[in-house]
Amino acid sequence: MATAFKLEFEKPLVELERQIAQLKEMAQDQELDVQREIAPLETKLAALRREIYDGLTPMQRVQVARHPRRPYTLDYLDTIFTDFIELKGDRLYRDDPAIVGGWARLNGRSLVVIGQQKGRDTKENLRRNFGMPHPEGYRKALRLMKMAERFHVPVITLIDTPGAWAGLGAEERGQAEAIARNLEEMARLRTPIIAVVIGEGGSGGALALGVADRILMLENAIYSVISPEGCAAILWQDATQKERAAEALKLTARDHYELGVIDEIVPEPAGGAHADPEQAGQALAKVLERHLRELEPLSPEQLVRERAEKYLKMGQFTEG
Repeated sequence: MATAFKLEFEKPLVELERQIAQLKEMAQDQELDVQREIAPLETKLAALRREIYDGLTPMQRVQVARHPRRPYTLDYLDTIFTDFIELKGDRLYRDDPAIVGGWARLNGRSLVVIGQQKGRDTKENLRRNFGMPHPEGYRKALRLMKMAERFHVPVITLIDTPGAWAGLGAEERGQAEAIARNLEEMARLRTPIIAVVIGEGGSGGALALGVADRILMLENAIYSVISPEGCAAILWQDATQKERAAEALKLTARDHYELGVIDEIVPEPAGGAHADPEQAGQALAKVLERHLRELEPLSPEQLVRERAEKYLKMGQFTEG
């Protein structure tokens, strides 16, 4: 899915894209064959795009993770899952559109998919609360997880949130308790869980869907206890220090893989998932299928035991 929106570091690509577009338009108008002229430009464009994206700084990856055209949960539900049936409400207060979830199939395998959902425009962002769930969103997610456990089907969570909503109403309705309850229940859920950070993985708002047997991150996704801007404001009282904060937070997929926090990095198309959502979706589907096959033979007891061991290993270090 091409888009006119360009991040600052993508500006070197603009002129090449303009030249290619002009040649294609001229060929169409005048019925000319200009493939010989276009081919070297497309090769150069692809090489330049790879070079730029291979050398992104942590803060630039934050920008890619927040890209307004990056695929969201509903996009993946549309491209790689089938037969999605959305289930709404937490049976306690209301439905929270910042989290969507329900039954779906992945190549014929029934499962439950749950994910945070942002909006594409102002109206939709207001309805989805910019992807920041209220406690009822997390309670809905937990209800669906317990349903998956009851029917012995896997759970896939798609994480993409700046963080849980911190408004007065959310706090009054027990935001901290809802997140803590999800952490506790996911730790002992007796069915396979795969969590995928597809965009922003922000703080407890992300972790409330992130306790899993396998944790995956898309190549340009981020996962962090706080945003770089918030970290800079707290540590250095200067939000302009966000580049320094992004580096210190170790929030990229590569950082988390090296630290043992995640199990696999899912590659994205050249130019990021927003450049080719269909290809990004197919890459994710292949990885999900492989991990589901690996988890399928494990008994509920073994799943819970190995999940606990996985998290107990995190943060271990050797002195000396």
